[in-house]
Amino acid sequence: MASPCGTSSGSSLLQNSGSKQDLQAVVNQKQKRMTSNRESARRSRIRKQKNLDDLTAQLTQLRKENSQMLTSLTLATHHYFAVEADNSVLRAQIVELSSRLQSLDEILQCLNGNNPISNGLSVTALRSMIASAIHATSLT
Repeated sequence: MASPCGTSSGSSLLQNSGSKQDLQAVVNQKQKRMTSNRESARRSRIRKQKNLDDLTAQLTQLRKENSQMLTSLTLATHHYFAVEADNSVLRAQIVELSSRLQSLDEILQCLNGNNPISNGLSVTALRSMIASAIHATSLT
């Protein structure tokens, strides 16, 4: 009778001892998993922070480039308007000078009448001289 009780309590001690070892192994595994998870979370936070830093640097660079492009665009726009104003002045001068040339051409035709040569100069030569004179006065 004592045997079964002794056997049973011996077996129970063996089971308790095995359970403690199993329990210690489970606790160790949980601790390893927690440590591993913490390290993984730390690496993930580091990656996210690096990614955020990279995106922030990229944003800064893109803003700088955008500012430079806007400055270039503003300068080009001002230059365009200045050139456009100069072109308008030149177009007006062309109209005025063309009108003067036509008037002078008409005067020459009246002076020459039927005689194409006046004082040894042809109408073409006189036209050329008048055009040169007009051109010279427009440059000053």
